[in-house]
Amino acid sequence: MSETARRLEPAERQLAPAEADATAQSQRLVSRIAEEIDAAGGWIPFDRFMQRALYEPGLGYYAAKPSKIGPLGDFVTAPEISPLFARALAAQVAQAFEHLPRRLLEFGAGSGALAAELTAQLERLGAPPESYGIVEVSADLKGVQRARLGERMSDTRVQWLDAPPEAFEGVIIANEVLDVMPVKVFVKRGGSTLERGIVAQQGRLQMTERPAGSGLCEAVAHIEAAVGPLPDGYASEVGLVAQAWTATLGQWLRRGVALLVDYGFPRHEYYHPQRAMGTLMCHFRHRAHDDPLWLPGLNDITAHVDFTAIAQAARSAALEVLGYTSQARFLLDCGLLELMREAPGSAAANTAALRLLSEAEMGELLKVVAVGRGVPGPLRGFASGDRTHRLG
Repeated sequence: MSETARRLEPAERQLAPAEADATAQSQRLVSRIAEEIDAAGGWIPFDRFMQRALYEPGLGYYAAKPSKIGPLGDFVTAPEISPLFARALAAQVAQAFEHLPRRLLEFGAGSGALAAELTAQLERLGAPPESYGIVEVSADLKGVQRARLGERMSDTRVQWLDAPPEAFEGVIIANEVLDVMPVKVFVKRGGSTLERGIVAQQGRLQMTERPAGSGLCEAVAHIEAAVGPLPDGYASEVGLVAQAWTATLGQWLRRGVALLVDYGFPRHEYYHPQRAMGTLMCHFRHRAHDDPLWLPGLNDITAHVDFTAIAQAARSAALEVLGYTSQARFLLDCGLLELMREAPGSAAANTAALRLLSEAEMGELLKVVAVGRGVPGPLRGFASGDRTHRLG
């Protein structure tokens, strides 16, 4: 999601009367969540709310809202900004294919832009994939992907899967997937760890705090053992779901590499004392705001990734961390500038491509981490800027 989106001010957080259907849809989701809160004794943790706000069948953001990605949606990702993202990524995939079966598996394929351009570039490089599996939780995005990929792929190489295949061998791609996995939200008060959660009062959802359970307390203590005691009032997130997802790679990835691209930091930067309000952010029509309780189901909700935790989860699953760097350094090592010179584009196209590299845009904010097993290194995308040592 583009972090350069202008903030949505509180005075702007109203929908037009013509959008009554969307407001009603959000209210139906609020009612369902309120019912769960009541059944749970009056409180649910934030990660449970986030799960339902994003993925509730028929009502959640990724399950029901149309036009999520692109100019008419709420955010934009690198593959939509410039096709050079996929073309540069193809250089890394082609290198991996020298040692692996030519199979691709993408999680959360968005509009299908990455799959279409990546496959086309691999064909130009003489390394077309034997198969391209897509694991997608959004029914409407599956439809968008089928329409888009149908124009480029007339054979049966593309398959939509409900879960990753067992004993997979090949290359896995997850572009901006980890940041939309539900997170625990905590705050330090008086030396104790509290967990933020949701209550329902008179049909409205509100955020409250209560003493954290043992699991979250242990996770926060583990963080503080690495970065030092967090100050009173410090609030942030713990991505336990993303960590668990990474650990499961070790169960079904027999041989291959997973390239994970997302907004985030190493642990010592993520839990820096100056980042005292955490990284939780919402996106609505290319505007950013920090109120996840405003119109649930109509807003994307994200949190940055603690890449140290991802690396630890991978290693605990007997996977190797094969590289970690910024998106800009990864794309440069994969030949993005050479691609621009080989096929000069318009001024607008070049400006779009440079957004992928700019430190003020996506170049430094997004990181790339590679984990896997049975893959000889070094990987091309980390040749000159590997920061794995920063993960601890």
